[in-house]
Amino acid sequence: MATLENPSAGPGPGQSAAAAATVRMRGITKNYGETVANSGVDFDLHRGEIHALLGENGAGKTTLMNILFGLVLPESGEIWVGDDQVALPGPQDAFGRGIGMVHQHFMLVQRFTVAENVVLGSVRPWNVKLRRHRIERDVRSAAERFGIALDPRAKIRDLPVDTQQRVEILKLLYRGARILILDEPTSSLGPAQIAGLFATLRELRDAGHSIVIVTHKLGEVMQIADRVTVLRAGKNVLSVAKGGFDERTLARAMTGRELEGLPPKTRIGDTAPLLRLRDLVVHAGTRLHAVHGVSFDVQAGEILGIAGVEGNGQRELVDALAGVLKIESGEVIVEGKDLTAASPRDRHRAGVSVIPEDRHGWGLVLDMTVAENLALADVPAGRFSHRGLLRPRSIREHAKQLLAEYDVRPPDPDLRVLSLSGGNQQKLVLARELSRGPRLLIAANPTQGLDVGAAAYVQRRLIAVREAGNAVLLVSHDLDELFKLADRIIVLYRGKVLYESSIGSVSMDELALAMAGRAPGEGVRADPELVEIAEMEAER
Repeated sequence: MATLENPSAGPGPGQSAAAAATVRMRGITKNYGETVANSGVDFDLHRGEIHALLGENGAGKTTLMNILFGLVLPESGEIWVGDDQVALPGPQDAFGRGIGMVHQHFMLVQRFTVAENVVLGSVRPWNVKLRRHRIERDVRSAAERFGIALDPRAKIRDLPVDTQQRVEILKLLYRGARILILDEPTSSLGPAQIAGLFATLRELRDAGHSIVIVTHKLGEVMQIADRVTVLRAGKNVLSVAKGGFDERTLARAMTGRELEGLPPKTRIGDTAPLLRLRDLVVHAGTRLHAVHGVSFDVQAGEILGIAGVEGNGQRELVDALAGVLKIESGEVIVEGKDLTAASPRDRHRAGVSVIPEDRHGWGLVLDMTVAENLALADVPAGRFSHRGLLRPRSIREHAKQLLAEYDVRPPDPDLRVLSLSGGNQQKLVLARELSRGPRLLIAANPTQGLDVGAAAYVQRRLIAVREAGNAVLLVSHDLDELFKLADRIIVLYRGKVLYESSIGSVSMDELALAMAGRAPGEGVRADPELVEIAEMEAER
């Protein structure tokens, strides 16, 4: 394992004197009650570098970056920007020092234009209306100067997620930020979009900007990071420059142990489809045909992966299969039974379980206890009641068994779910849904936001469902995850299936182009930039 680099040391091998630290954080400590978020953390960011900040859920990396951006006040420690020791009691103070942050959930006003969002907060409100043309001209000029392609007049609500992300970055650059913090910037992007983002970040780095990426995707760290710092339990455990780390070293530093590999998958034979979708059409609000004529089968003993950039019908497809969104037309057949118009409860009874993408809004009731959440799916069926009265002791005993089996920490059935980490909350959802022995499991981005250890645990559980002869429909933004788990993969684009292949025959260039809207066989004549991005992804 690589040794801890001296955080106060000068530029590393291959770095010029100009790469001296532009940010130095020394001895940063922050507690939340008895929970230690940061304990004497040191962190350096050099001029003209992309620095990845890694750590398990709860390791303290987001707290550290919130302190640098002025959202959280440390209890002790020093922050230096250039040659000045600074106090950052709020984001405006951070902006004044050239520090900006792009959050995982964008801070954009959907009904405003690109130009209005970019200048929001930096000009007086009435100027937006009275000087609209000048503002649009200024924003267009800034976008061209930083090499960020944007239409200043476009409404945010009409833009895809990667373009919205570029708006967030331009907002910071427009305000003069030279230090950029990006929190999980690729969590909702497809391969072509990630390649485009990384190209933009490299250009900014080469122009002298300093960039911190908070991420859990080790493969992307290998691609983009010039240096990596790993936190574990609120403390520094590793800081090393490019060339001195690999995925295994980083995973071991994050978790403090060697990760168990995924179990091998047995080869599936020819079996009857467990799930059959035929010409499925689903609407969503004003978005006519969010799912438009989708047809596919999933066999017993198979994981079918669904790839696609966020907003191309994946969420509506999952909601329709779960029974919480109306199906306009088409058929949903599970083990020969027509469930097209079935209620969520009837689908549960038919052996359908769902791991939702939004575990907070749908998967869990945060203010209820762990035991109560684990019993939610069974209470309506009368499992934990006698003569109309709930049996709390039975609910707690059931919870204790599942907490032990699924390694939920702490294993306390009386804790409020709100107090658990993201990884342990996801384990709760898994425990509740898988303990029912589903024939069809629908998993929507089940490892999103999880650290490498928690993600590996979830992935092993999905494979176990497959190996038991059941079917898994896996919707994921993470292509690496799909390649690890899926037997087949399809791409959704604007609610239609644009690509399908067995995992062993996937063409990465065709897949990347399909995610960007180009079906195999259509050629690449219309968008040379799209072709270049897809080729970059294929080479990766």
